[in-house]
Amino acid sequence: MANDDRIDPYRGYNFVLEIDKVPRGAFSEVGGLSAEGDAVDYREGSDLQSNVRKLTGLRKYTNITLKRGYTADRALWQWYMNIVNGIQDRRNVTVVLMNEAHQPVLRWHAEAAWINKIEGPALKAAGNDVAMESVELVHEGLTIEM
Repeated sequence: MANDDRIDPYRGYNFVLEIDKVPRGAFSEVGGLSAEGDAVDYREGSDLQSNVRKLTGLRKYTNITLKRGYTADRALWQWYMNIVNGIQDRRNVTVVLMNEAHQPVLRWHAEAAWINKIEGPALKAAGNDVAMESVELVHEGLTIEM
């Protein structure tokens, strides 16, 4: 097979996060881009089969976890404080995976997201790790765009 015919997988480190279509940089990790559903057992009294049928049930979406190093940007904490203060601040979040040439190739769209949990850094005087913050987003739908 010639090198021109190779189709290499995309690298997991080349991504950008957008919140309400505004690119937000500095995230080192995004997790939880998954969806699943419940199977519903169903059987009618007149069914000739002696087993239950499986019907599709409600869809469920895993919370999205974002991690980044602390900077002077307090936008995530401000968004979280809106939620704490009872302001319904739901935003659309998009994770954009890019190829080696930094061109977008895949997009995951999370609809009506809000911060459910925010976590500050683990501080250690004897270490030299980067101070990281973590945010957990709850959302109402996940779609993929290719």
